[in-house]
Amino acid sequence: MIVFKYIFWVLYRIWFYVLVALPIILLLPILVVSILKESWYPYFFKLARFWAKFILTGMGFNVKIEREQLPDPDKSYMFVANHTSMTDIMLMLVAIKNPFVFVGKKELARIPLFGFFYKRTSILVDRGSSKSRQAVFIRAQRRLRQGMSICIFPEGGVPDESIALDEFKDGAFRMAINHKIPIVPLTFADNKKRFSYTFFSGGPGKMRVKIHQFIDTSSLNIENTKETNHKVHNLILNQLEVFHS
Repeated sequence: MIVFKYIFWVLYRIWFYVLVALPIILLLPILVVSILKESWYPYFFKLARFWAKFILTGMGFNVKIEREQLPDPDKSYMFVANHTSMTDIMLMLVAIKNPFVFVGKKELARIPLFGFFYKRTSILVDRGSSKSRQAVFIRAQRRLRQGMSICIFPEGGVPDESIALDEFKDGAFRMAINHKIPIVPLTFADNKKRFSYTFFSGGPGKMRVKIHQFIDTSSLNIENTKETNHKVHNLILNQLEVFHS
């Protein structure tokens, strides 16, 4: 019985990468055209949402979204969530309809095929370089002026699986306050259980998401960064405890 479990997990992981690659290969000409101009990004985003839904459905994940508030399609936001799995990117794309741009680590650009589009559509950051971090703010500002939203996983990476929620970096909150855009916290309940970075684990099942009440930043200033950081961290941590109680 244990042997069959390990065989299932190996095939399940292989199947994930097949699902990741297949739509990209089939839609390659359209995807390439959609990234030729930054102004065409909303078209790429629609294709990315289809890609994400295709993967989550193919993996047997049943997405359940609870919304306390809906984003205005004509406004920009800062979307933040806990980070536990490779499927976080797909789940964020499925949960949010407003076109947004990921801010993420540059290492993901090395992934074959996926990385080609990732580095051309996302804002890459080298967390060990202060110059790179400064460049993120400039690129994010340009995207916000184009009417896009921004998505950041503020833990700055995937923490050890024994940690429910790691400390948040300040970047997302400082950026939201600087640009006076609402912060939209999301809690991902089941990604770690369904498809963690532990190879021999996971499987089909429900994926719960809660989109929390937005946090208005119009009256905040840079001195409120830490306070806002802790507020969002506690909100997501408390929701994780509710989900898993």
